[in-house]
Amino acid sequence: MRKNKLLLTIALTTTGLGLTAAVTAAVVVYSGIYDISATRQHWQATHSLMELAMRQSVRLRARNIDEPPLIDPQMALRGAASYQNNCVQCHGAPGVAQSGIGLGMQPLPGPLVDAKRHWQPRELYWVVRHGIKMTGMPAWQYRMPDAEIWELVAFMQHLPQLNATQYAQWTERAASASGSGVLQAQPAPAFTPDVERGRKALHQYACSACHSIPGITGSDVHVGPPLEGMGKRTLIAGTLANTPQNLAHWLTHTQQVKPGTAMPQVGVSPQDAQDMAAFLGTLQ
Repeated sequence: MRKNKLLLTIALTTTGLGLTAAVTAAVVVYSGIYDISATRQHWQATHSLMELAMRQSVRLRARNIDEPPLIDPQMALRGAASYQNNCVQCHGAPGVAQSGIGLGMQPLPGPLVDAKRHWQPRELYWVVRHGIKMTGMPAWQYRMPDAEIWELVAFMQHLPQLNATQYAQWTERAASASGSGVLQAQPAPAFTPDVERGRKALHQYACSACHSIPGITGSDVHVGPPLEGMGKRTLIAGTLANTPQNLAHWLTHTQQVKPGTAMPQVGVSPQDAQDMAAFLGTLQ
């Protein structure tokens, strides 16, 4: 009998605490008292907890990635060009400050000059490829081939040893090599459209910022038409017959297909366009 009373007390206490927490959370959310402005820093406990969760998540997911050799000087040189083009704005470099965008982010993007001391190469690769939620770190998977990501990681192995002058020399050499054609990208291999990859690509190219898309979470948007039922539509934008090839062509050459349309041309790669078209074709 006493045991039953004890269990009942525990259950009621747990329920009461849960309801109290839910009510408190609802009050905080709906009252608007939580300050979301980027001019206010996170509490240190919040920042530390988020950083710990991020590090543990990356280490878990990167643990089985095979690292290629990263000792080729030309590989690192190509990575220097990529770093200068894509990373300096937020992370800075030896002797180079972050841009205003990077300086204003919360959490603040950390410098990468000491990344080698805190992360394994496979972990740096994972972060660059997949990005990090609830930060400004994008997923470069849809904007940078895997080989280029590893080149970037190869260059980051050199960053801790570089001062401002040496970093400038690296970038000058990389720019010179790029201008001579040494750093030209290799043709992409043949591929088969991937439906799941296409779903992720639609999010990574910010299509969900304007369109509501089944299977992709986001705000309630009404800028562009909803894409539900896209697979059974007859026409694309009232212009092209709805085939996978035409849909991929629309995604890569939007303004040429329909000059003046409000839909921007966002630089979708041929592979990503075919993957995106494959996913959209499943929306019945």
